[in-house]
Amino acid sequence: MTGGTFTRDELVEAFARFEQTVDHAAKTRDWDSWVDQYTDDVVYVEHAAGTMRGREQVRPWIWQTMENFPGNHMTSFPSLWTVYDEDADRVLCELDNPMRDPGDGTIITATNISIVTYAGDGKWRRQEDVYNPLRFVSAAMKWCRKAAELGTLPDEAEKWMTRVGAQMGGPA
Repeated sequence: MTGGTFTRDELVEAFARFEQTVDHAAKTRDWDSWVDQYTDDVVYVEHAAGTMRGREQVRPWIWQTMENFPGNHMTSFPSLWTVYDEDADRVLCELDNPMRDPGDGTIITATNISIVTYAGDGKWRRQEDVYNPLRFVSAAMKWCRKAAELGTLPDEAEKWMTRVGAQMGGPA
């Protein structure tokens, strides 16, 4: 490899803006700003949902995912560690996905590895999220059981727990 298009400093700065935008989206629940960071022709590989091509394929998916349980109970997506691969214009990171407090201070979370490829001008041309979907299901089930125990389980989460529990072949 002969080296990437962008310097390490450019990648670090661009990824810091990416994280700020994602944090703002998580706080405001306005997912458009997150999606608008991608190029029009972005390729977004999500191992459970498949491959989306183009920002306008990503947009409805992210809104659907983040506005329904368990996504709508995730409060932030901070990176736990980050690697900058300037030869490939990529950033690799482990993202935490903590869920809101079920009522007793318990923190329930799952993580994923994300690989994002920078296109320049504040835009990202590719993202791949690598994770085991069953770890996310397990974390969400744990959250539901804790919230049920505390009497804070919302109807939407209860319906999700019942449906997913049945799909998994056992009780919620």
